[in-house]
Amino acid sequence: MAEEAQPVEDKDIGDQITDMVGDLQKHFSKVQNPNDTFQEQLAPSQKLALFVTEHVGTMGFFFIVLAWTVVWLAWNILAPKTLKWDPYPAFVLWLIISNILQILLMPLLLIGQNIQGMRTDIRGEHDYDTDKRAEKEIQTVLLNFQKQEKLILEILDKVEALSKEKAAAAGGATDG
Repeated sequence: MAEEAQPVEDKDIGDQITDMVGDLQKHFSKVQNPNDTFQEQLAPSQKLALFVTEHVGTMGFFFIVLAWTVVWLAWNILAPKTLKWDPYPAFVLWLIISNILQILLMPLLLIGQNIQGMRTDIRGEHDYDTDKRAEKEIQTVLLNFQKQEKLILEILDKVEALSKEKAAAAGGATDG
């Protein structure tokens, strides 16, 4: 406990590294995929809105609607009069069905886009947390390098001192 109250400048580099590693382990949980976490938290209605948003906004859906429209209009223009159910030029039934589809899909798409925006926000927060963790890890690595550099310099000083002693001892042995 007394070590924790000690200012950072007074601590040995090794103690600083130990403290930083402890901080990393305490304050940062294991890295999780934010998409998985987000998906687990969604209500069934939100999952439906996302499903519709992701599938309606595709070229496949566009081609389905286009084919349905072409077939509907072509049939009601070219078919024999007795077989037409939505006569040209009004296509009233086609307009009603199209408008109902649009009225139902528009708010559902907006809801889905809002949910996708929430997912984006969560990913941004996750990226920020990852950046904070990386910064702390980089500081720890740099402190470790400083400690290693300090130890290497101490070793070099000792080697130099031993070399001088050996040279002095060898010089003294030749004088006698």
